[in-house]
Amino acid sequence: MQINEALIRSVVAQVLSEVARGGAHVSSGPKFAGRHGIFTCVNEAVAAARDAFEQLSERTMEDRKRIISHIRRISIDNCVELGTMEMNETKVGRLNHKIEKLKTLGEKTPGVEFMRSEVFSGDHGLAVIEHAPFGVIGAITPVTHSLPTITGNAVSMIASGNSVVVNPHPSGKKVAAEGVRRFNEAIYKDLGIDNLICVITEPTLETANQLFGHRNVNLICVTGGPAVGRAALRSGKRAVVAGPGNPPVVVDETADLDNAARCIIQGAAYDNNLLCIAEKEVFVVSSVFDKMMDAMDRAGATRLNAREVDEFTKKAIVQVGEGEHKHDAPSKEFLGQDAKVLARAIGKSIPEKSDLLFGEADESNPFVPVEQMMPFVPFVRVKNVDEAIQKAQHYEHGFRHTSIIHSQNVKNMTKMGRILDTTLFVKNGPCMAALGLGGEGYLSFSIAGPTGEGVTTPLTFTRERRCSLIEDLCVLGKPKS
Repeated sequence: MQINEALIRSVVAQVLSEVARGGAHVSSGPKFAGRHGIFTCVNEAVAAARDAFEQLSERTMEDRKRIISHIRRISIDNCVELGTMEMNETKVGRLNHKIEKLKTLGEKTPGVEFMRSEVFSGDHGLAVIEHAPFGVIGAITPVTHSLPTITGNAVSMIASGNSVVVNPHPSGKKVAAEGVRRFNEAIYKDLGIDNLICVITEPTLETANQLFGHRNVNLICVTGGPAVGRAALRSGKRAVVAGPGNPPVVVDETADLDNAARCIIQGAAYDNNLLCIAEKEVFVVSSVFDKMMDAMDRAGATRLNAREVDEFTKKAIVQVGEGEHKHDAPSKEFLGQDAKVLARAIGKSIPEKSDLLFGEADESNPFVPVEQMMPFVPFVRVKNVDEAIQKAQHYEHGFRHTSIIHSQNVKNMTKMGRILDTTLFVKNGPCMAALGLGGEGYLSFSIAGPTGEGVTTPLTFTRERRCSLIEDLCVLGKPKS
């Protein structure tokens, strides 16, 4: 067999170059180096991610910080370019908010600072609880926040020592692939590890199922609707499921109505109501209902009259499915579109600066039970706060995702918090305040209500390991004789 000396010299030169950069690790699967996370085959993507995980396992926490810093930097520095790319591809939401989401996730997603260990010390020695990575995580991301969800998840998952293979929504696959390519390229150039984040560039239901069933995928993380969440839970693997929401708002007679109006507009209009945490329907106590509607007018939203609400509902809500599975759903024509596009559908022109449509509706209006994801919010008149809370609980559908109240009455806040039992419960603020944007806390676009992890952090993607030393290193107290 003839030896290709030129090829050998090339490979050796590449390895020496990586060593000189201070980050080289000779991969057990070198054929995937240089792919920068771009794959069409699930098996190859998982194999590359497994190799990347094994390399990461030999690195320090400081190296994890360096890796994450590249994802943060690219997400912030390239937010305009990548946000514009996402807007052009998905054609839902608002450009300024696409840009802002990438920048904010780059700045605020929890990193290695969330990693911790617990220690138990006593008469019988020492036990240390450490949080170890699972390995390769299979992730499903939505069209509503394609690259932002990947960005936030990648930071948290790598901070906890994992790698990830992403099956993005087909309508956001191009921006997902471009973002992942840029992340990996920067990481590989600096630390010599490639493919920590892999993406399936032609995602389908079949590739999602392959990912769910792959023997070398150790954990599933799904951000999306109920169907994909159920599929993840049937995979036989540990699953972190961020499911749907239909967040209700309650406004009682003690509320600061002008503040409530500003907050509802800010939350419900953000990215044209694509956020799963966004205000979807509002229940207002009758004694202040008309004043609340006036406050919405003053705050800049556009009110639809009863005829206009009815006309718009007929256009914007459609029935999908067959037989017993037939149900109301938002029309794709209006999903995530600007308020002026919605208004134009019923022949109405609105001020350029008006970002939200609203109007009085009966609870039988399908906009109340449906997670509509468009900037129109129905306001429902109720007798008192108890009825408001009861209806909020009913139309939240038991998702236990997000609920919001505007009130100065602590007892009413407490009552609603207990009854709705949602993962996020916001008082006197817009929905995003619950994610540390105007309120306290931290940010993630994967909010795992169905499986109970809540707002995900690096610790979400870890498993506990206990290391015990018996009868030693207990330096307090009297030793045994």
